[in-house]
Amino acid sequence: MSEFSHFPVMLEECMQGLDVKSGGIYFDGTLGGAGHSYEILKRSSPDGKLIATDLDDEAIAAATERLSPFKGRFFIHKSNFKNYGEVLDKEGVDGLDGVMLDFGISSHQIDEPERGFSYMSPEAPLDMRMDKSASLTAEDVINEYPQKELIRILKQYGEERFAPQIAANVVKARERARITTCGEFVKIIEESIPKKFQQNGPAARKSFQAVRIEVNGELDGLYEAVLGLTRRLKKGGRIAILTFHSLEDRIVKNAFRYLETDCICPKELPVCVCGKKKEIEVITKKPITASPKETVINSRSRSAKLRVAERII
Repeated sequence: MSEFSHFPVMLEECMQGLDVKSGGIYFDGTLGGAGHSYEILKRSSPDGKLIATDLDDEAIAAATERLSPFKGRFFIHKSNFKNYGEVLDKEGVDGLDGVMLDFGISSHQIDEPERGFSYMSPEAPLDMRMDKSASLTAEDVINEYPQKELIRILKQYGEERFAPQIAANVVKARERARITTCGEFVKIIEESIPKKFQQNGPAARKSFQAVRIEVNGELDGLYEAVLGLTRRLKKGGRIAILTFHSLEDRIVKNAFRYLETDCICPKELPVCVCGKKKEIEVITKKPITASPKETVINSRSRSAKLRVAERII
Protein backbone atom coordinates (compact mmCIF):
# COMPACT_ATOMS: atom_id res chain seq x y z
CA MET A 1 0.00 0.00 0.00
CA SER A 2 1.39 3.39 -1.00
CA GLU A 3 1.50 6.38 1.31
CA PHE A 4 -1.73 8.35 1.20
CA SER A 5 -1.02 11.39 -0.98
CA HIS A 6 -2.52 14.77 -0.30
CA PHE A 7 -2.20 17.44 -2.97
CA PRO A 8 -5.00 19.88 -2.15
CA VAL A 9 -6.17 21.63 -5.30
CA MET A 10 -6.30 25.45 -5.23
CA LEU A 11 -5.47 25.46 -1.52
CA GLU A 12 -4.95 29.21 -1.17
CA GLU A 13 -7.96 30.04 -3.33
CA CYS A 14 -10.13 27.75 -1.19
CA MET A 15 -8.90 29.29 2.07
CA GLN A 16 -9.43 32.81 0.77
CA GLY A 17 -12.89 31.80 -0.38
CA LEU A 18 -13.77 30.34 3.02
CA ASP A 19 -12.30 33.38 4.79
CA VAL A 20 -11.24 31.13 7.70
CA LYS A 21 -11.46 32.81 11.10
CA SER A 22 -9.99 32.00 14.49
CA GLY A 23 -12.49 30.10 16.62
CA GLY A 24 -14.75 29.18 13.72
CA ILE A 25 -16.58 25.88 13.27
CA TYR A 26 -15.90 24.24 9.92
CA PHE A 27 -17.13 21.15 8.06
CA ASP A 28 -14.95 19.31 5.53
CA GLY A 29 -17.22 16.77 3.85
CA THR A 30 -14.49 15.24 1.68
CA LEU A 31 -11.54 14.83 4.05
CA GLY A 32 -9.22 12.82 1.78
CA GLY A 33 -5.60 13.39 2.73
CA ALA A 34 -6.63 16.36 4.92
CA GLY A 35 -4.83 19.00 2.85
CA HIS A 36 -7.68 21.50 3.11
CA SER A 37 -8.57 20.39 6.65
CA TYR A 38 -5.02 20.96 7.89
CA GLU A 39 -5.03 24.52 6.58
CA ILE A 40 -8.49 25.21 8.03
CA LEU A 41 -7.34 24.07 11.47
CA LYS A 42 -4.10 26.04 11.17
CA ARG A 43 -5.87 29.25 10.20
CA SER A 44 -8.67 28.86 12.75
CA SER A 45 -6.19 28.48 15.65
CA PRO A 46 -6.13 28.50 18.55
CA ASP A 47 -9.65 27.22 19.18
CA GLY A 48 -11.30 26.61 15.80
CA LYS A 49 -13.16 23.33 15.39
CA LEU A 50 -13.33 20.99 12.39
CA ILE A 51 -15.87 18.25 11.72
CA ALA A 52 -14.99 16.03 8.77
CA THR A 53 -16.37 13.04 6.89
CA ASP A 54 -14.91 10.49 4.50
CA LEU A 55 -15.78 6.96 3.35
CA ASP A 56 -12.21 5.73 2.82
CA ASP A 57 -10.68 4.02 5.86
CA GLU A 58 -7.14 4.62 4.57
CA ALA A 59 -7.88 8.33 4.10
CA ILE A 60 -9.30 8.59 7.61
CA ALA A 61 -6.25 6.88 9.14
CA ALA A 62 -3.81 9.08 7.21
CA ALA A 63 -5.78 12.25 7.96
CA THR A 64 -6.00 11.45 11.67
CA GLU A 65 -2.22 11.20 11.80
CA ARG A 66 -1.67 14.33 9.72
CA LEU A 67 -4.03 16.40 11.86
CA SER A 68 -2.54 15.14 15.15
CA PRO A 69 -0.95 18.56 15.94
CA PHE A 70 -4.52 19.84 16.34
CA LYS A 71 -5.69 17.06 18.66
CA GLY A 72 -8.94 17.91 20.40
CA ARG A 73 -10.02 20.32 17.68
CA PHE A 74 -11.04 17.88 14.92
CA PHE A 75 -13.69 15.17 14.81
CA ILE A 76 -13.73 12.68 11.93
CA HIS A 77 -16.71 10.50 11.02
CA LYS A 78 -16.73 7.62 8.56
CA SER A 79 -19.75 8.76 6.62
CA ASN A 80 -20.89 10.31 3.37
CA PHE A 81 -20.99 14.10 3.53
CA LYS A 82 -24.61 13.83 2.41
CA ASN A 83 -25.32 12.57 5.94
CA TYR A 84 -24.19 15.96 7.27
CA GLY A 85 -27.34 16.38 9.36
CA GLU A 86 -26.74 13.23 11.37
CA VAL A 87 -23.01 13.99 11.76
CA LEU A 88 -23.49 17.60 12.87
CA ASP A 89 -26.26 16.61 15.26
CA LYS A 90 -23.96 14.04 16.86
CA GLU A 91 -21.40 16.79 17.40
CA GLY A 92 -24.03 19.14 18.78
CA VAL A 93 -23.35 21.68 16.05
CA ASP A 94 -26.08 23.77 14.50
CA GLY A 95 -24.47 26.69 12.70
CA LEU A 96 -21.23 26.49 10.71
CA ASP A 97 -18.73 29.19 9.78
CA GLY A 98 -17.61 27.33 6.68
CA VAL A 99 -18.09 24.25 4.52
CA MET A 100 -15.41 22.73 2.27
CA LEU A 101 -16.26 20.13 -0.38
CA ASP A 102 -13.61 18.77 -2.76
CA PHE A 103 -15.08 16.22 -5.17
CA GLY A 104 -11.75 15.15 -6.65
CA ILE A 105 -10.50 11.59 -6.39
CA SER A 106 -7.34 11.49 -4.31
CA SER A 107 -3.97 10.77 -5.85
CA HIS A 108 -3.69 7.78 -3.54
CA GLN A 109 -6.89 6.20 -4.79
CA ILE A 110 -5.84 6.60 -8.41
CA ASP A 111 -2.22 5.56 -7.93
CA GLU A 112 -2.90 2.44 -5.84
CA PRO A 113 -3.65 -0.25 -8.49
CA GLU A 114 -5.72 -2.55 -6.27
CA ARG A 115 -8.33 0.19 -5.83
CA GLY A 116 -9.22 -0.20 -9.52
CA PHE A 117 -9.85 3.50 -10.23
CA SER A 118 -7.30 3.93 -13.01
CA TYR A 119 -7.43 2.95 -16.66
CA MET A 120 -3.62 3.09 -16.50
CA SER A 121 -3.41 -0.10 -14.40
CA PRO A 122 -4.34 -2.98 -16.73
CA GLU A 123 -3.96 -5.79 -14.16
CA ALA A 124 -5.96 -3.95 -11.47
CA PRO A 125 -9.30 -5.43 -10.39
CA LEU A 126 -12.45 -3.57 -11.39
CA ASP A 127 -13.30 -2.17 -7.98
CA MET A 128 -13.62 1.66 -7.78
CA ARG A 129 -15.20 1.68 -4.29
CA MET A 130 -14.35 4.69 -2.15
CA ASP A 131 -15.73 2.76 0.80
CA LYS A 132 -14.15 -0.69 0.59
CA SER A 133 -16.86 -2.13 2.83
CA ALA A 134 -19.56 -1.27 0.26
CA SER A 135 -20.99 -4.19 -1.67
CA LEU A 136 -21.28 -2.80 -5.22
CA THR A 137 -18.09 -2.84 -7.32
CA ALA A 138 -17.25 -1.77 -10.86
CA GLU A 139 -17.00 -5.47 -11.75
CA ASP A 140 -20.62 -5.91 -10.66
CA VAL A 141 -21.79 -2.98 -12.75
CA ILE A 142 -19.94 -4.04 -15.88
CA ASN A 143 -20.89 -7.72 -15.68
CA GLU A 144 -24.41 -7.60 -14.27
CA TYR A 145 -26.14 -4.42 -15.40
CA PRO A 146 -28.48 -4.79 -18.42
CA GLN A 147 -27.24 -3.32 -21.68
CA LYS A 148 -29.77 -0.46 -21.61
CA GLU A 149 -28.64 0.48 -18.10
CA LEU A 150 -24.99 0.46 -19.15
CA ILE A 151 -25.83 2.82 -22.02
CA ARG A 152 -27.66 5.14 -19.61
CA ILE A 153 -24.73 5.27 -17.17
CA LEU A 154 -22.11 5.85 -19.87
CA LYS A 155 -24.21 8.60 -21.48
CA GLN A 156 -25.44 10.28 -18.31
CA TYR A 157 -22.34 10.09 -16.12
CA GLY A 158 -19.60 9.94 -18.73
CA GLU A 159 -21.17 11.97 -21.54
CA GLU A 160 -19.79 9.25 -23.79
CA ARG A 161 -21.08 9.54 -27.36
CA PHE A 162 -20.14 5.91 -28.12
CA ALA A 163 -22.05 4.50 -25.14
CA PRO A 164 -24.24 2.14 -27.24
CA GLN A 165 -21.22 0.58 -28.97
CA ILE A 166 -19.30 0.19 -25.69
CA ALA A 167 -22.29 -1.35 -23.89
CA ALA A 168 -22.95 -3.77 -26.76
CA ASN A 169 -19.33 -4.93 -26.79
CA VAL A 170 -19.30 -5.28 -22.99
CA VAL A 171 -22.30 -7.60 -23.21
CA LYS A 172 -20.67 -9.67 -25.96
CA ALA A 173 -17.41 -9.96 -24.01
CA ARG A 174 -19.03 -10.96 -20.72
CA GLU A 175 -20.98 -13.71 -22.47
CA ARG A 176 -17.62 -15.34 -23.17
CA ALA A 177 -16.06 -14.71 -19.75
CA ARG A 178 -16.53 -12.40 -16.79
CA ILE A 179 -14.72 -9.05 -17.17
CA THR A 180 -12.54 -8.66 -14.08
CA THR A 181 -9.66 -6.27 -14.76
CA CYS A 182 -9.28 -2.63 -15.76
CA GLY A 183 -7.24 -3.69 -18.77
CA GLU A 184 -10.04 -5.88 -20.11
CA PHE A 185 -12.52 -3.01 -19.82
CA VAL A 186 -10.10 -0.57 -21.46
CA LYS A 187 -9.60 -2.97 -24.39
CA ILE A 188 -13.37 -3.18 -24.96
CA ILE A 189 -13.69 0.61 -24.85
CA GLU A 190 -10.83 1.18 -27.28
CA GLU A 191 -12.27 -1.39 -29.70
CA SER A 192 -15.64 0.39 -29.53
CA ILE A 193 -14.44 3.92 -30.39
CA PRO A 194 -13.14 4.78 -33.89
CA LYS A 195 -9.44 5.63 -33.85
CA LYS A 196 -10.03 9.14 -35.16
CA PHE A 197 -12.00 9.92 -31.98
CA GLN A 198 -9.21 8.71 -29.70
CA GLN A 199 -6.89 11.65 -30.30
CA ASN A 200 -7.96 13.86 -27.38
CA GLY A 201 -6.82 11.92 -24.35
CA PRO A 202 -7.36 8.34 -23.18
CA ALA A 203 -10.41 6.70 -24.74
CA ALA A 204 -11.37 5.05 -21.46
CA ARG A 205 -11.48 8.20 -19.33
CA LYS A 206 -15.18 8.97 -19.73
CA SER A 207 -16.31 5.38 -19.22
CA PHE A 208 -14.22 4.94 -16.08
CA GLN A 209 -15.65 8.19 -14.72
CA ALA A 210 -19.18 6.99 -15.46
CA VAL A 211 -18.77 3.61 -13.76
CA ARG A 212 -17.04 5.18 -10.74
CA ILE A 213 -19.91 7.64 -10.29
CA GLU A 214 -22.41 4.78 -10.43
CA VAL A 215 -20.49 2.60 -7.98
CA ASN A 216 -20.23 5.38 -5.40
CA GLY A 217 -23.54 7.13 -6.04
CA GLU A 218 -21.61 10.37 -6.34
CA LEU A 219 -24.38 12.48 -7.89
CA ASP A 220 -27.28 11.00 -5.92
CA GLY A 221 -28.65 13.65 -3.58
CA LEU A 222 -25.83 16.09 -4.37
CA TYR A 223 -28.13 19.00 -5.17
CA GLU A 224 -30.06 18.55 -1.92
CA ALA A 225 -26.81 18.22 0.05
CA VAL A 226 -25.47 21.51 -1.32
CA LEU A 227 -28.73 23.24 -0.39
CA GLY A 228 -28.80 21.68 3.08
CA LEU A 229 -25.16 22.35 3.95
CA THR A 230 -25.42 25.96 2.78
CA ARG A 231 -28.43 26.41 5.03
CA ARG A 232 -26.43 25.12 8.01
CA LEU A 233 -24.09 28.10 7.63
CA LYS A 234 -24.32 31.02 10.03
CA LYS A 235 -24.97 34.43 8.52
CA GLY A 236 -21.68 35.38 6.91
CA GLY A 237 -20.52 31.77 6.72
CA ARG A 238 -19.13 30.51 3.44
CA ILE A 239 -19.20 27.32 1.38
CA ALA A 240 -16.41 26.46 -1.07
CA ILE A 241 -16.90 23.62 -3.56
CA LEU A 242 -14.35 22.11 -5.93
CA THR A 243 -15.76 20.12 -8.85
CA PHE A 244 -13.86 18.16 -11.48
CA HIS A 245 -16.35 17.49 -14.26
CA SER A 246 -19.28 19.31 -15.84
CA LEU A 247 -21.98 17.17 -14.21
CA GLU A 248 -20.92 18.12 -10.67
CA ASP A 249 -20.32 21.73 -11.59
CA ARG A 250 -23.76 22.06 -13.16
CA ILE A 251 -25.44 20.71 -10.03
CA VAL A 252 -23.51 23.11 -7.76
CA LYS A 253 -24.20 26.04 -10.09
CA ASN A 254 -27.94 25.28 -10.14
CA ALA A 255 -28.08 24.89 -6.35
CA PHE A 256 -26.34 28.24 -5.85
CA ARG A 257 -28.64 29.85 -8.42
CA TYR A 258 -31.71 28.64 -6.53
CA LEU A 259 -30.34 29.82 -3.17
CA GLU A 260 -29.51 33.21 -4.69
CA THR A 261 -33.03 33.64 -6.10
CA ASP A 262 -35.32 36.04 -4.23
CA CYS A 263 -38.66 34.76 -5.56
CA ILE A 264 -39.71 31.66 -7.51
CA CYS A 265 -43.33 32.63 -8.20
CA PRO A 266 -44.64 32.42 -11.78
CA LYS A 267 -43.95 35.70 -13.56
CA GLU A 268 -47.64 36.28 -14.27
CA LEU A 269 -48.42 36.68 -10.54
CA PRO A 270 -48.62 40.39 -9.55
CA VAL A 271 -47.13 39.81 -6.07
CA CYS A 272 -44.87 37.21 -4.48
CA VAL A 273 -46.72 34.45 -2.65
CA CYS A 274 -43.91 31.88 -2.39
CA GLY A 275 -42.04 33.58 0.45
CA LYS A 276 -38.69 32.56 -1.04
CA LYS A 277 -35.92 34.92 0.04
CA LYS A 278 -32.42 35.32 -1.32
CA GLU A 279 -30.23 33.21 0.97
CA ILE A 280 -26.71 33.61 -0.41
CA GLU A 281 -24.41 35.91 -2.28
CA VAL A 282 -22.32 34.04 -4.83
CA ILE A 283 -18.74 35.21 -4.37
CA THR A 284 -17.45 33.62 -7.58
CA LYS A 285 -19.59 34.95 -10.42
CA LYS A 286 -17.45 32.73 -12.63
CA PRO A 287 -15.77 29.60 -11.26
CA ILE A 288 -12.12 29.94 -10.30
CA THR A 289 -9.67 27.63 -12.08
CA ALA A 290 -6.16 26.56 -11.14
CA SER A 291 -3.23 28.75 -12.06
CA PRO A 292 -0.91 27.68 -14.89
CA LYS A 293 1.80 27.06 -12.28
CA GLU A 294 -0.45 24.68 -10.32
CA THR A 295 -1.56 22.75 -13.40
CA VAL A 296 2.09 22.03 -14.16
CA ILE A 297 2.76 20.82 -10.62
CA ASN A 298 -0.51 18.89 -10.30
CA SER A 299 -2.06 17.89 -13.62
CA ARG A 300 -5.26 16.76 -11.86
CA SER A 301 -6.04 20.39 -11.06
CA ARG A 302 -6.59 21.21 -14.74
CA SER A 303 -10.26 20.29 -14.73
CA ALA A 304 -11.03 21.78 -11.30
CA LYS A 305 -13.56 24.57 -10.81
CA LEU A 306 -14.07 26.39 -7.52
CA ARG A 307 -17.37 28.05 -6.60
CA VAL A 308 -17.86 30.00 -3.36
CA ALA A 309 -20.99 31.45 -1.77
CA GLU A 310 -21.74 33.35 1.44
CA ARG A 311 -24.93 33.00 3.46
CA ILE A 312 -26.62 36.38 3.96
CA ILE A 313 -29.64 35.56 6.17
